Amino acid sequence: MSDSKVPKEPITNEKEISSGDGSEPFARPMAMAVPNMGGEVVVNTHIDPKAPYDETVSIHSLKDDADSETEDITDTFVPFPTLKGVPEEPNPLTTRSVVVGIILGSLVNASNVYLGLKTGFTFGASMFGAIFGYGIVKLLSKYSGSLPILGGEFGPQENSIVQAAATGAGGLSGLFVAALPAMYQLELLSDNPRDDFGRIITLTLVCSFFGLFFAVPLRKFFIIQVSRELRLIYPSSTATAMTIRSMHAFGTGSLEAMKKLKALLWTFGLAIVHRVVSYYAVGLLYDWHVFTWFFIWGNYNNLAIYGENWGWMIELTPAFIGSGMLIGLNVAWSMMAGTIIAWGLGGPLLVKYGVCVGTKLAEDDPHWSKYTSYYSLSDIGEAPPSPRYWFLWPGVMIMVCASMAELFIQYKTIWLGLKTAYTHGMGGINNMLKKRGQNSAFLEKQSARQLAEDHVEDFATREQQVPDWVWMLGLVVTIVVTCVIGAVQWKMHVGLSIFASILGFMFAFLCIQCSGATDTNPLTAAAKASQLIFGGVTSGQGFTIKHAQTLNLVAGGIASGAADMSTSLVSDFRVGFLLRTPPKLQFISQAVGTFIAVFLAPGIFIVFMAAYPCLLRPDEFEKCPFTAPSVSAWRAVAEAVTQPDLPIPRSSAIFACVMGGASFVQAVIRHFYLVGPREKWRVFLPNWMAMAISFVVPQTYYAIAAVIGATISHFWAKKWPKNFAVYCYAVAAGMIAGEGMGGFIGACLELGGVSGSTYGTGIACPMGSC
Repeated sequence: MSDSKVPKEPITNEKEISSGDGSEPFARPMAMAVPNMGGEVVVNTHIDPKAPYDETVSIHSLKDDADSETEDITDTFVPFPTLKGVPEEPNPLTTRSVVVGIILGSLVNASNVYLGLKTGFTFGASMFGAIFGYGIVKLLSKYSGSLPILGGEFGPQENSIVQAAATGAGGLSGLFVAALPAMYQLELLSDNPRDDFGRIITLTLVCSFFGLFFAVPLRKFFIIQVSRELRLIYPSSTATAMTIRSMHAFGTGSLEAMKKLKALLWTFGLAIVHRVVSYYAVGLLYDWHVFTWFFIWGNYNNLAIYGENWGWMIELTPAFIGSGMLIGLNVAWSMMAGTIIAWGLGGPLLVKYGVCVGTKLAEDDPHWSKYTSYYSLSDIGEAPPSPRYWFLWPGVMIMVCASMAELFIQYKTIWLGLKTAYTHGMGGINNMLKKRGQNSAFLEKQSARQLAEDHVEDFATREQQVPDWVWMLGLVVTIVVTCVIGAVQWKMHVGLSIFASILGFMFAFLCIQCSGATDTNPLTAAAKASQLIFGGVTSGQGFTIKHAQTLNLVAGGIASGAADMSTSLVSDFRVGFLLRTPPKLQFISQAVGTFIAVFLAPGIFIVFMAAYPCLLRPDEFEKCPFTAPSVSAWRAVAEAVTQPDLPIPRSSAIFACVMGGASFVQAVIRHFYLVGPREKWRVFLPNWMAMAISFVVPQTYYAIAAVIGATISHFWAKKWPKNFAVYCYAVAAGMIAGEGMGGFIGACLELGGVSGSTYGTGIACPMGSC
């Protein structure tokens, strides 16, 4: 294999788990997208049992999990060779593929709103749609014969259409688990989300279609023009394409595909049933309040109540056990370390010395008089804060510093990308002038700098490309719509709307490049940077605090949402490129899925808000089943950049600066010192983003569940590596999506008045209620 055809840099196995806004990601083992802190849990395609974290994954390790048909793949910068024996697909864009993709994407969308509000994590629809879509369409193809719409051959290109439609329909959940709920908690919108349905839809439309139209020119730039030059391998997308290809290969590929599908179906169904049934006996089937049990068994007179007060319990959550199976031991134990620091050591010490206080929940009850909550976010500035508020700022600071550090460290790659964009831009203008019979010595000189030997030939003909007028006109219309709804619905100046659009494109450029090079999507940096930038832009403009916060969250949501959507869709284009799927057909499926999501996602959001009003007004409720950590982070930053005197405790600010600085320093050491023979020590470094999430999320049981899942995954891979390679992703993805779907069903039951809160039992729960 010649050096020109092999990436100079190995494929890293790190990927981010992003927060509900898709904005709080952290590094985890390489995989295909399934959840983000605010974003997607990714799934491992290949894990070296001896390297549970940060192992280097080459393209060969990806091929190990695929069929032997992948042996002829020697260059990942060009489309894969066609599979032997697979019929040609004259028109892979079919009604069945788009409909199936939209249905699967809708399931992911509903699951993501539940998971994002509950934990801050969401997951992508690409691999889920690819595997599930394979099973559904394969059955339709097999049993429908030549029936119109349902029947006909099914190949890898149509499979990529399924996952493209799923990604379009399953996207944008980040907006609904971060920026929008934060606006309600800050009382920037009406009391009832149903009254804001129109504004929510238009905001969703702007974010989604910005991302859709941004993705078209960025596909040409990042996948065709500079992929080899910038070494953009897109590990997750490449793994997805290889999985699709292997499933359609004759022989063992199709057999393994059916094994994966059965595993996914079983775990998906069981997770749904478990989550729905557990609503009626939470203390027995879902939340194990072990310290409460000991407290009751001790006749309500022992120290076990303090363990309950700080939330130490076990939750039988399929989603987080599944996530733990994918993120690896380093990330899981980093979460646990953050949990111990905040809720096992730091929190109790802060309360002991009077820096923070808790709220008694049952002072008049002789049995439960010591039962206390330390998670309140109310009465800020009027009394000593709760430990949750105190640790919120260090958590946000670490998220910002760690993600910014990773972004700055990629300065060479980013600078090369900007220079290459400039060169190709000059070349494009020069070619336009030549067609008109004009010449420019300056443009000729600038465009001559293009590295012709690194150019990748696009398999797609002119007829198979998305016409330039489509994305150009679409982008112009979207910008105009943004300005109109910004002015009419949000009282946003036209200049701010245009600036948000420009920032969205810039962040999309950075996120796509970083994702392609390192499989790390810096959405945290993009989201927080957008809030900080708009905080600076709106300061001193005479806006009221409420108006400034509205502008901050709306503009920040547009910029980060557009970047998130375009990054996902360009990754889809990469899958289609490798499988030789015409980009125009892929774009159509993405557009249809995106259009559905514009109406679907707001509807799902309103269902959850109606079922759980504590999400809108957390200060009015003692307990809420959703912690919404991404909402807290967005709300905190919006307050920090708009209020003249934000009551951040001095001790919290100092601790935040120290921890943020430490995370930044570690990133520098990791990238510039722990290289070569010292690289082996990286495995022992904590994952700061994971620790930060534990500071923001006060529930200890998520870290415990992640450790359980990571431990299972580690020993499974070590003991039965081949079995692990076939089943791990499917099992974990089914658990994650299944619980999310069960949570959506639970919200519907709550609205119908037949949920566990009405007919369930509180046995084994503190004070008889979980």
